[in-house]
Amino acid sequence: MAVEQQLLQVSAKLFKKLGEVAQTEDRDTLLKMVDELLEERGQLIASLQQENIQLSKTNPQHALLQELDKGIQERLAAIMGEIRQDMKNVQTAKKSEVQYNNPYASVRVMDGKYYDQKK
Repeated sequence: MAVEQQLLQVSAKLFKKLGEVAQTEDRDTLLKMVDELLEERGQLIASLQQENIQLSKTNPQHALLQELDKGIQERLAAIMGEIRQDMKNVQTAKKSEVQYNNPYASVRVMDGKYYDQKK
């Protein structure tokens, strides 16, 4: 039962931290903490699986764990989407900067070259 309590506590902490990630500017530090909590949670889940403990909906702790798991997965998906969007924005900014520095790099016009042919 102690492993289940630890898993419940770690899951609650993780759920809370995932809610804070979107609100803070120092996302890297919080993401490191989230990663550590995910590792700890994964180890606890692995130990539960070794003990062959099955989650049931009738046990209130198990039901709470399942709800927390759904919430954690939703928040992780939202954070992943935000990170993907930020990466796209960075790539667009890089491309815009290159285009601003050399606006004629993409132009392939051969102006100024004439070939004379004698008949």
